Amino acid sequence: MSDSPLPGLPIGYRSRPATMTDVEAIHRLVAACEHRLHGRAMTDADGIAADLGQPGLDLASGTVLVHDHGGRPAGWGWVRGRRSTVDVHPDHRGRELGGSLLAWVEAGARSMGGDRLAQTVPDGDRAAVALLRSRGYSPLVTEWLLEIALPDEPVAPEPPEGIVVRPFRPGDGRAVHQLAEDAFDEWQQRRQSYEEWARHTVERATFEPAASPIAFAGDQMVGAVLSLNGPGKDEGNSEGYVERVAVRRDHRNRGIARMLLREAFRAFHAHGMRTCTLWTHSDTGALSLYERIGMTVRRSSTVYSKTLTPRLPGDLVRGQ
Repeated sequence: MSDSPLPGLPIGYRSRPATMTDVEAIHRLVAACEHRLHGRAMTDADGIAADLGQPGLDLASGTVLVHDHGGRPAGWGWVRGRRSTVDVHPDHRGRELGGSLLAWVEAGARSMGGDRLAQTVPDGDRAAVALLRSRGYSPLVTEWLLEIALPDEPVAPEPPEGIVVRPFRPGDGRAVHQLAEDAFDEWQQRRQSYEEWARHTVERATFEPAASPIAFAGDQMVGAVLSLNGPGKDEGNSEGYVERVAVRRDHRNRGIARMLLREAFRAFHAHGMRTCTLWTHSDTGALSLYERIGMTVRRSSTVYSKTLTPRLPGDLVRGQ
């Protein structure tokens, strides 16, 4: 694929759209960012593949990969609808790459007819926070990464009366998708198609059915936890990760979510994992639930949002 110049790109760098063959290279870039910020990688390669393969993302027009003069990835970004991501390799920060990439995703969102753009940034990444704030972004919601240590086998409470629990089975995907989308309707901005949802959950290579318990009341699915094997196996610090927790509205406040989470923790412990994590955010109101079962906040991120206005020709964003 021929290079596609990124407006405002510093001298010595070149850019082109990303492809699925770039997954490993992008993963190394993202892992380097996470190592610098958190001391460990938090994203695995199949998470990058899920982002690049999300339905509706046109790789040719919705992604960009920046290389330095030696051909090494220095930064990347993608934009789809109102969501975007920008990452700059730690060795290439301070060279205005972040500003150039941010201008690119904003221009991409405008070209798609978008009037607003959001991006999630770790609260510990002060340079990225400062760049977004300087460009008119404001906080929208707070996200927390919670963790629980599993030194001993967790004890799962008995299911509530009339509730039966079993692990995820092949063929459960569409019913769990319906359950989750119905449960999240009260706070999510839009419903995900099954294809989009599955790409980030049950179709991922790291999906762990044994740690994904499902609750039934009779023949009705009323709750589900979907889990992944987290990154870090090569570094000796693998941990379980809960990707989704959903309980049907008319069965809430019965202890079903707590029970399902404990079942997932127990399965991860049986697989030799001694830590489990999950993300939640302020719109869900679920933080207190997770804290009651012994989870604590490891770190936080903020979703920043900006209203997009038409930009004058030749305008250039400078930054990170």
